[in-house]
Amino acid sequence: MHNVNIYDQILKARSENRKLLAILLDPDKQDLNKLEECVKNIHGQQVDLLLVGGSTVANGHTQRLVRKIKGLSSLPVVLFPGDHGQITSEADGLLFLSLLSGRNPEYLIDQQVKAVPKLQNSELEIIPTAYILVDGGVRTSVQQVSHTEPMSLGDEQKILHTALAGMYMGNKLVYLEAGSGAKNPVPGSLISLLKSKLDIPVIAGGGIRSHEQLAGAFESGADMVVIGTAFEQDPEILRQILNDEHIH
Repeated sequence: MHNVNIYDQILKARSENRKLLAILLDPDKQDLNKLEECVKNIHGQQVDLLLVGGSTVANGHTQRLVRKIKGLSSLPVVLFPGDHGQITSEADGLLFLSLLSGRNPEYLIDQQVKAVPKLQNSELEIIPTAYILVDGGVRTSVQQVSHTEPMSLGDEQKILHTALAGMYMGNKLVYLEAGSGAKNPVPGSLISLLKSKLDIPVIAGGGIRSHEQLAGAFESGADMVVIGTAFEQDPEILRQILNDEHIH
């Protein structure tokens, strides 16, 4: 079990203005036979933690993937679950997500209640996270599964107010999500706005495929950026995205 407090590490990095990078691995899309090679690509770069999860994942796949990652890597493994069925106590932490951009009670409280029996006796570090889906230009699996619409980028004040409500409710992170395979990543102006008003770290994910996009998200104030689909499609792309030593 990873015994370093993950959230404390995120706060420490934030206080030092050190940017964090997470790679998101989807248990339903990750070939376990290629995982060793995949982890080697991650270890060769400046990756801080691994997120594991997907909108829909077959039963048992998350646990198998987490177990195999733990055998190959000492990086902290944090669950990013699409539903309570993706929770495994073999990970180090869990983003306890509330989909605040939508109004479906299933993803505001019902899934969270269903997760409790698995969390009560686990040693997972539970990090309450305000999860906000914004329009990334494509219909995403998050929309399809959660039956909620993304927030319009034309109303940054409403997105800000949603994030602030999440913070006032006690969430420790805000995760701005453009969605898996998004055409457009979260705009820098939105990241900057939230960064200027929130007292908690901001994570940006969805649609990051280039060095310019990654650097832009960091420069706009994201404390952590998540790369998923681009790495999934080409593990070699990390080197290209991180081709500038000065990002971190």
